[in-house]
Amino acid sequence: MRKTPVRTAQDTVEKPASGLHTIRRVLPYLWPDGETWVKRRVVAAFLMLVAAKIVSVSTPYFYKQAVDALAGETPDTGTLLGLTAVGLTVAYGMARLGTVAFQELRDAIFVRVGQRALRKLALETFTHIHRLSLRYHITRKTGGLSRIIERGVKGVDFLLRFMLFSIGPLILELAMVAVIFATVFGLSYMAVVVGVITLYVWFTLAVTEWRVKIRREMNEQDTDANQKAIDSLLNYETVKYFNAETREAARYDHAMQRYEAAAVKTGLSLSFLNGGQALLITSGLVAVMAMAAMGVQRGELTVGDFVMVNAYMIQITMPLNFLGTVYREIRQALVDMGEMFGLLGQPAEVVDKPGAPALTVRGGAVEFDQVEFGYDAARPILKGISLKVPAGQRYALVGPSGSGKSTIGRLMFRFYDVNGGAIRIDGQDLRDVTQSSIHAQIGVVPQDTVLFNDTVRYNIAYGRDNATEDEIVAAAKAAKIHDFIISLPEGYETKVGERGLKLSGGEKQRVGIARTLLKDPPILILDEATSALDTQTERDIQDSLREMGQGRTVITIAHRLSTIADADQIVVLEAGVIVEQGTHEDLLSQGGRYAAMWARQSSEEDETLAAE
Repeated sequence: MRKTPVRTAQDTVEKPASGLHTIRRVLPYLWPDGETWVKRRVVAAFLMLVAAKIVSVSTPYFYKQAVDALAGETPDTGTLLGLTAVGLTVAYGMARLGTVAFQELRDAIFVRVGQRALRKLALETFTHIHRLSLRYHITRKTGGLSRIIERGVKGVDFLLRFMLFSIGPLILELAMVAVIFATVFGLSYMAVVVGVITLYVWFTLAVTEWRVKIRREMNEQDTDANQKAIDSLLNYETVKYFNAETREAARYDHAMQRYEAAAVKTGLSLSFLNGGQALLITSGLVAVMAMAAMGVQRGELTVGDFVMVNAYMIQITMPLNFLGTVYREIRQALVDMGEMFGLLGQPAEVVDKPGAPALTVRGGAVEFDQVEFGYDAARPILKGISLKVPAGQRYALVGPSGSGKSTIGRLMFRFYDVNGGAIRIDGQDLRDVTQSSIHAQIGVVPQDTVLFNDTVRYNIAYGRDNATEDEIVAAAKAAKIHDFIISLPEGYETKVGERGLKLSGGEKQRVGIARTLLKDPPILILDEATSALDTQTERDIQDSLREMGQGRTVITIAHRLSTIADADQIVVLEAGVIVEQGTHEDLLSQGGRYAAMWARQSSEEDETLAAE
């Protein structure tokens, strides 16, 4: 007997990827195999970057030459290229303009590469989330997932723009300035500059690492508050039913209070970081300027040299001040991206075998062979279920809550793999075929049909991609919903609202039936499809469901026994095992569990009718 390990809720918790792993994950999007246009653009952008920095570090030299020319301190060899002070001033302006021009060219060349990377990553994450198991989605909150994806994609965007075009250029510029200082002014100047930059970077990294922990806490509180807000809004009606607006507001405010505390810590730590950075940079600037001033007094340097030293220090001070912000954001971007890549690293619980064939349905016979399953190892749900459903037959599963009825439907759709035994369709083990082919051959009408916040047409057409208008209308007519739809002011273009809240329960169910009819599957699972409806609506929809089941293998999971009395076979489950099986008449004549359930429900229905 094939066994599959039982997973627990802890197995679904993803671990954030490390910073280095995150960077390695991003690099292939910048240098993809087989896409030479991307590589060409990356190389061209890098060349523009280098050109911009060469022009940038030459700019103060034009400034120096102009000052010396105006001060009458030009050497006997003349000014640069024989230009006058005015010409040197124009050259200085052209150099500044050239720096900006090369930077803009760099950004224009790279923008397609960056946006392509964002789109690819967002699509990969979105697709992966759909591959994850139902167990994972039950344990995670949609609001939290959406925030992880949103922050992760923004983090990639920031990393691409600032790490490549801020940190990289800054390092190149600092190296060039250090070489110029050593060559033109001496090693003592370079030593001061390198020392200050080293202290600045050390201080920035040390404080930022401390701030990242605070920022992570702030993110967690932000996510928690967002989850509570979304959860409350999705349950708007329930909040109203229980007059809980004040309670929900207090719950949300409590979450925001924790966020506020973390945000205050973040703000205070930012002030400390900015103050320390300003002290270090200003100290370095004053030291180098004082050295240059003394050099001018001794006659070793010209006024133009003094101005050039100042220009270079200001030139590197501005990006160094920006470095603090950039590094903090890059570090945070790595944290956000780490969460997203941790999500991408979460393995899918149910996976297809390599080279698995598609499921081929010849008649639709379903077999459960000693099926064992539990959502948790400590609590088995199904304990060796064996059942054969012939092709084209209608079987009903009944039993108390927790007996495993809905679990059987989920296993058939392969939301989970069985822990023991096998489920076969026309002799094919579901674990040996592709999930996509299983989903294509099985239709499900759940207890509560959830609709997309779109039009009625879109929700019915969701049953089959590229369905024609005539096919959509035919499905609506078969589900007895067409007349209602055309009575609406906007007909099939009517918006149904979030989760279909603008429609009644019966209307939503009929749209769900129409959607499944359009899919036209050979096997049908009706998972308590009418238990949430009133008696009259249920009877009307039951007629649609019976017509829908003609010529198909139907497994009905039922709560109200009156809806399945005409089933070919009724299977009674209790505590994960089959305790009775037979037709309605056979089971009543046996006087067992089914007969007792029937008697109790019949009595309850009689009391309800009498009350009406």
